[in-house]
Amino acid sequence: MALKDTFYISHGSPTLSIDESIQARKFLQSWKKDVFPQRPSSILVISGHWETAVPTVNVVDSINDTIYDFYGFPKQMYQLKYPAPGAPQLARRVKELLKKSGFSHVDEDTKRGLDHGAWVPLFLMYPEADIPVCQISIQSQQDGTYHYNLGKALAPLKDEGVLIMGSGSAVHNLRALEPHSTVAPWALEFDNWLKDALLEGRYEDVNHYEQKAPHAKKAHPWPDHFYPLHVAIGAAGEDAKAKLIHSSIELGSLSYASYQFTSAAS
Repeated sequence: MALKDTFYISHGSPTLSIDESIQARKFLQSWKKDVFPQRPSSILVISGHWETAVPTVNVVDSINDTIYDFYGFPKQMYQLKYPAPGAPQLARRVKELLKKSGFSHVDEDTKRGLDHGAWVPLFLMYPEADIPVCQISIQSQQDGTYHYNLGKALAPLKDEGVLIMGSGSAVHNLRALEPHSTVAPWALEFDNWLKDALLEGRYEDVNHYEQKAPHAKKAHPWPDHFYPLHVAIGAAGEDAKAKLIHSSIELGSLSYASYQFTSAAS
């Protein structure tokens, strides 16, 4: 079964896994009913929480370990499990496609499980944890166009029933978070710029967001949570139509804006 959609999910805070007050939680829990009723053959996650020098896939044969890559949170969060099967065949297919597209150095990690950028949203989207999951890393020393092209290389996976999902946060500046605060104007301005650019199909502007977007460096002091978006856009195709599927801002500036990209060629 071929798929025509890719997604960018803002996973925000790890407390998304337990905090019923976070609006995005309900959105993700309604995923199979209201957003994407098709069942993918496997899932490829590009998470802002795995950075490497070159593209790397986790080639895991058995159940994925749940990685608790966060600190100082409630104890119950460290007891949650997301034992999704590994997807070694998908991982090797990802390597094949990337090398075919000119990414000459692609590494494998045979031990890594799922970081919280992957398992927290999937815990809500597919709670049965019965769909094989593979992760691919980002390269923060590269730019948006690089990650867009990485996504383009992965586009054939959609025809193989693979759900391609970037996971980050549309606005992500941990030092600017303010509990009980109103939405910061700069965060709203960047969030709205991104929405307009995506819905209008100005993907080149998004690729060069550092020069095009207002408050770009404040919205993303480090690009790790933004580059998964570029991969999702690239995998959808340059003629893909974007749709805003969720919008909320918590802690004054942490945006949970999430997008669906539908290929016009499908």
